[in-house]
Amino acid sequence: MKFASFSVNEKIFIRPVSNNETNGLPISSIKEWSTNPINVNYRFNGELQGKLEGRRLLLEQLDVPLEEIHEHVENGYIKYHKGITEDNNALKCNRCGNNDEAFFASYPCARCSLKCKYCRKCILMGRIAMCTALVSWCGPKCKGPEIGNIEMNWTGKLSLGQERASERVVNAILKQEDLLVWAVCGAGKTEVLLSGIKQALQMNMKICVASPRVDVIHELTPRFKNVFPNVEVISLYGGSNDRGKISNFVLATTHQLIHYYKYFDAIIIDEVDAFPYSYDEMLTVAVQNAKKEVASTVLLSATPGKAIRVNTPTIKIPARYHRSPLPVPSFCWIGDWKKKLAKNNITKKLYNWLKKRLDASNPIFVFVPSVEVMKKLVTILKKLDGRIESVYAEDKSRKEKVQQFREGKIPCLVTTTILERGVTVPNLHVAVYGSEESVFSRSALVQIAGRVGRSQDYPIGDVVFFHYGKSRAMVEARAEILAMNKEGKELGLLNEG
Repeated sequence: MKFASFSVNEKIFIRPVSNNETNGLPISSIKEWSTNPINVNYRFNGELQGKLEGRRLLLEQLDVPLEEIHEHVENGYIKYHKGITEDNNALKCNRCGNNDEAFFASYPCARCSLKCKYCRKCILMGRIAMCTALVSWCGPKCKGPEIGNIEMNWTGKLSLGQERASERVVNAILKQEDLLVWAVCGAGKTEVLLSGIKQALQMNMKICVASPRVDVIHELTPRFKNVFPNVEVISLYGGSNDRGKISNFVLATTHQLIHYYKYFDAIIIDEVDAFPYSYDEMLTVAVQNAKKEVASTVLLSATPGKAIRVNTPTIKIPARYHRSPLPVPSFCWIGDWKKKLAKNNITKKLYNWLKKRLDASNPIFVFVPSVEVMKKLVTILKKLDGRIESVYAEDKSRKEKVQQFREGKIPCLVTTTILERGVTVPNLHVAVYGSEESVFSRSALVQIAGRVGRSQDYPIGDVVFFHYGKSRAMVEARAEILAMNKEGKELGLLNEG
């Protein structure tokens, strides 16, 4: 598809044309154009309004004829945007913000009959090329649901630390300011959000809770649906059944925010330091584009990076809601574990630790530095207990295995760092095998240690770093956990003793 520009009353407008029309150009080649004034007498498509309000989508993402879409453009209800702009041979993707030449490529395009450049950075969300138009709604807003009393089905009591943070979250959302909630693993961050979300929904604000990891979205969705039973909570991720639905309360992976445009009054990002959000500028751009011009961003993390801590107003929760201290990792030297593993052996120290925990029917996570190590180790450990399983990022049965682990059907999971966040299991005990490896950063080790002791009924447990030489990350992680315990005690957030 190509586009042509035309002039009406000295204003430039555009329209799609067929490939055989000679005056057609890729939309990126048209320097400027105007949005048509709204024709108040035009009967617009309400379903199209619902799909496009607060979003910028590809034409192929809309199951509506192009003629109908362009009719809405002519009547001032829809606007075309360039997918890619070019200025002095510098390209920029207007969906993901990519301006790195290395992430653009060319292909012979059947749509515009040219060698067309496209963005590789956001290709998984649908191809954006020089001839691609993004479309957005610029007509009247959808009429939201009638706002009655927002029911909140939660009868728990916040700890002192949670209460202070909850007040700050409410103020940040209502005043549309930014805030970092720096809370230790298991502090009860979700509960801290509830009052702010309720007040926002009561005021008909649009709010999103986002996370880089789909596991977190899967875990949060039923919790929020239970807490807010009279609010439609939609959950967006790859393959979600909620795509195309409209709600004032959205849970989404950060990748899904790339489809939104100036929609949310507040975005809450859980695990803001987690991969891939902390490594991918595209996702930061997606969050900024998804917010309204004036909006709040609330960041949640147990291990925020220095840049976030320095540049964002912060409230800290240095203790868990149940007032017990964070379990402190112990270090256990095991010699050259790689050499032993190559011979299908493991150190006796790890074997004895595992056997003790299995005999006590304690659920166990064993974190390993790579899939290769995981496969070798789980083969050996199955001789100890045939029910032991492994999980990793590409494991298609990951979700089912984690659920079986929760149910006690699997006593031990050997896992990569994929389970370092977002999974809560009572009475869990954790080993890190080869904790000196570079994949285990300070923040990863703090998060891994944070899997233990989260339940009020089981506030203590083992965290052991099995290593062949202490790493700086190991020492820093342990020091950070000790510092949080000290601060929690000084603030009166921990039980005496």
